[in-house]
Amino acid sequence: MKLVECPRDAMQGIHEFIPTALKAAYINLLLKAGFDTLDFGSFVSSKAIPQMQDTKDVLEKLDLSSTSTKLLAIAANLRGAEEAVACPEISYVGFPFSISETFQHRNTNSSMLASLNTVDQILELCDRHQKTAVIYLSMGFGNPYGDPYSFDIVGEWASSLAGLGTKILSLADTTGVSTAEQIRILMPMLQKQFPDIECGLHLHSTPEKRIEKITAAYESGCRRFDSALRGFGGCPMAKDDLTGNIATEELLAFLESRKESTGINDYYWNEALQLSTEVFSYN
Repeated sequence: MKLVECPRDAMQGIHEFIPTALKAAYINLLLKAGFDTLDFGSFVSSKAIPQMQDTKDVLEKLDLSSTSTKLLAIAANLRGAEEAVACPEISYVGFPFSISETFQHRNTNSSMLASLNTVDQILELCDRHQKTAVIYLSMGFGNPYGDPYSFDIVGEWASSLAGLGTKILSLADTTGVSTAEQIRILMPMLQKQFPDIECGLHLHSTPEKRIEKITAAYESGCRRFDSALRGFGGCPMAKDDLTGNIATEELLAFLESRKESTGINDYYWNEALQLSTEVFSYN
């Protein structure tokens, strides 16, 4: 079971700038809580995502001396990936590959074919620097732009990414449109098609749909879950009305009900919950 907590995703759409020291204090508590990975920041244009302009400064304030949690940073192009791999503290570099042409342009200012070449370069870059790339299949459950979508399209693009040497593939529901039925079809499909790739889910959801999506994912064999404390977040590049993440506390409660060991330290998790009230008081 790999639990990926996503403070980066939770914070990135907030317009008022969250002080760097507060971000770092919050992430330090999450580091002590014991997640497998923290999606903590991104190396992207400060004009596109102003909230993430201090990722390097946050990184300098993190205490990694007593944690086994690994850090993941998002990059939207090769230059961002080069910045990320230059940081020895970062283990994973995430790249959002959209199976919607419209969203790929909106999110990375690049076409899908050009972005496939970027993935190839990032994979090679990560290999050279002993990092691992996490490739997100964004808009993996459909898109609001009218671009073509089907399960076959998901499989075709996943196959292209696998052919480049992708080791971790995360199916991402960028706008919260996924259904439990889709999850129950797509997760087993990808796991069967790519047995040597670690397949995960990065789901967005309205609160009333979270548990049914978590249940469908777990029962479909997913063992890599992205989530965010209290379900904060959403993708500001997709649309103005953000749909939040799967809430980590609901995911933890579900896994515990299924007798799964989460490895989360309750003390530090509750400390992070308390501090989150201050972090997300900005808007």
